[in-house]
Amino acid sequence: MEDKGISRAVISRLPRYYRYLGQLVDEGVEKISSNDLSILMKVTASQIRQDLNNFGGFGQQGYGYNVKFLYEEIANILGLDKKHNLVLIGAGNLGHALANYVNFERRGFIIKGIFDKNENVHGKKIRDVEVRPMSEMKEFVLKNDIDIAVLTIPKESAVTVAAELVNCGIKAIWNFAHVDLNVPDNIVVENVHLSESLMKLSYDLNNTEKGN
Repeated sequence: MEDKGISRAVISRLPRYYRYLGQLVDEGVEKISSNDLSILMKVTASQIRQDLNNFGGFGQQGYGYNVKFLYEEIANILGLDKKHNLVLIGAGNLGHALANYVNFERRGFIIKGIFDKNENVHGKKIRDVEVRPMSEMKEFVLKNDIDIAVLTIPKESAVTVAAELVNCGIKAIWNFAHVDLNVPDNIVVENVHLSESLMKLSYDLNNTEKGN
């Protein structure tokens, strides 16, 4: 479905809808009203209806939502009906954790290669994927139809590596390095700053304690 100027806030909520609907599918629930879904997700029913109306609505008056159909439609909107080949740059602790996260494969994200500059880890395998030297990254990306690169490397290296990946034709970067990347507009970048998330948690905790 084409992007019709849908806000990032709406898009950011879609994975949460997908997760809850997946749980309902697993439980054998066939239909659900916006009111019942709102209770489950702790958002208002009107918010749910507004969000889904951006993509056609999907609900039926007096019936609610067909859970499996809505689950599959949101998967299509998120592009989860396709397979995406990934390379992971950085085989440290965070890289290990991401490589071992089996839900990536269930969602269609396939880690094809892992690269690291540390010679001590070259040749080792993480979930049957061999860790390769950085010198092999360019050729590997070009030959294996890689869509997405995941960066779990220090910020000092991330800018240079990102530029190399762009030159290899990479389409998207999932960036865990604590630096904002300057890449062409046609390259999709999702920045994940773990420390910022922790600071937001600290803010909420601080304000909760003040309210007591």
